[in-house]
Amino acid sequence: MTQRYDIGIIGGGPAGYTAALHAREAGLSVVMFEKNFVGGVCLNRGCIPTKTILHSAQLYEEVKSSDEFSDVEVDFEKVIERKDKTVEKLRKMLELTLKNAGVVTVLAEAQVKAPLVRGDKVGIAIQANGETYDCGKVIVATGSKPMELKGLEFDHKFILSSDDVLNLTKLPKSILIVGSGAIGIEWARIFASFGVDVTIAEAADRLLPIADVEVSKRIERIFKSKGIKINLAATEHQPTDYDCVLVAVGRKPNTAERIDGVTYLGDAAGGIQLAHFAIKQAINEVCGIKFDETLVPSVVYGTPEIAWVGAREQDLEPGTYQKANLLVSVLGKSHCDNCSDGFIKLLSRDNKIIGAHIVSKEASALIHQILIAMQNNITAERLKEVCFAHPTYSEGIFECLFRLS
Repeated sequence: MTQRYDIGIIGGGPAGYTAALHAREAGLSVVMFEKNFVGGVCLNRGCIPTKTILHSAQLYEEVKSSDEFSDVEVDFEKVIERKDKTVEKLRKMLELTLKNAGVVTVLAEAQVKAPLVRGDKVGIAIQANGETYDCGKVIVATGSKPMELKGLEFDHKFILSSDDVLNLTKLPKSILIVGSGAIGIEWARIFASFGVDVTIAEAADRLLPIADVEVSKRIERIFKSKGIKINLAATEHQPTDYDCVLVAVGRKPNTAERIDGVTYLGDAAGGIQLAHFAIKQAINEVCGIKFDETLVPSVVYGTPEIAWVGAREQDLEPGTYQKANLLVSVLGKSHCDNCSDGFIKLLSRDNKIIGAHIVSKEASALIHQILIAMQNNITAERLKEVCFAHPTYSEGIFECLFRLS
């Protein structure tokens, strides 16, 4: 028996479940298919579990290095146990939200089949578990998977993917991390905080090559101060010198081919691979609320956090912009928190901010203050009229505005 729905969604990650919930709010009937766990990569094998482990690593490092405490040890099994409990709790909350919203969730692998014609309307058939679902519209949001590197193919024991590393039950003594994007940087911070001997290898000539050059230089300095070894312009690797290898050179979409009449969102669309970008795509698709795809913030977590949006300085022509750079160490709050290494950098043109780059505690929150101004064309002069609380990291933005020249 064929079941009919207004929208069929394949993939229960950020793009999929966001589209499903907003479609239900609009009164549409929705069926969503997920072959693994609702929440997708972000909730189950990416953002949430990694940040949970990172929190434990930061807490351990902070207490261990503090003069007020002593004899601190880490129980890595407990760290992983907390990670698993956090993921499970959030997954159950999401499942309940979907159920209460009236989204029909089918936990099975699904495939798009040929279009169906019923009277003067055309639908698209989705098959799962031997059942056929007739959908007026189909969205595919099947996410992505870790990318392999020739010569360092995953064996899931010694050469690990970003999925595999989440399943470790004990800490290695040493690790080689290949790639210094967000995944590589965050795991380097995690392992180093727990006392693992970390080497990070990057094919480019600097760490975090997608970031502003000044950000890369500061991260390299911070990593060296933490004892993390850095191998830049690396083309050859000696994996046998380490207990294990984490290959973090990016992800590739799970979709092998495109089908006419089907909408692709999130990582499956082949564009920016960020959960918040996927969420905005879904809202745009279902609700028609557009967003500026050139103003998508990037965040790398850890201590200090790294965040940026808009233009990088190395991409601008000299003499066509103004620049301000404020050291986080001038902010009283940074010393209260024992986190004074970093900076806030603003780039402007015609009195409007065109780029921001932050290395600081709370950078993930600070970047949005600037982003809101950028998207709404609020000038630097108008921002100076805002009263920023003291002591905060936010007042660093205020101070930085007066240095634009």
